[in-house]
Amino acid sequence: MTESDFETTQIQAAAFRSLLQHLMQERTDVQNIDLMIHAGFCRNCLSDWYRDAAEQRGITMTKDEAREAVYGMPFAQWKSQHQREATPEQLAAFEAAQRRHAG
Repeated sequence: MTESDFETTQIQAAAFRSLLQHLMQERTDVQNIDLMIHAGFCRNCLSDWYRDAAEQRGITMTKDEAREAVYGMPFAQWKSQHQREATPEQLAAFEAAQRRHAG
């Protein structure tokens, strides 16, 4: 890895930490279904990618450990504090987004 590659990795890691911090502290009001509708990924996707990256480096990580790293607390706690039931409008928008992005 060159010094430039190392610096790029450090910048990317810092940006990822900022994204997590933003989702954990500034935008807990943004529901995962809204992220899925508008961005095509959510906090759970991030935690899956986080766990995959750990495992590619030989680090064993459970789904719960990865979610805690992304949510900043155990998932059940975050869910009880921040997650709301999806509205019929959100569910319809999610289904439409899934159809748009399929195939």
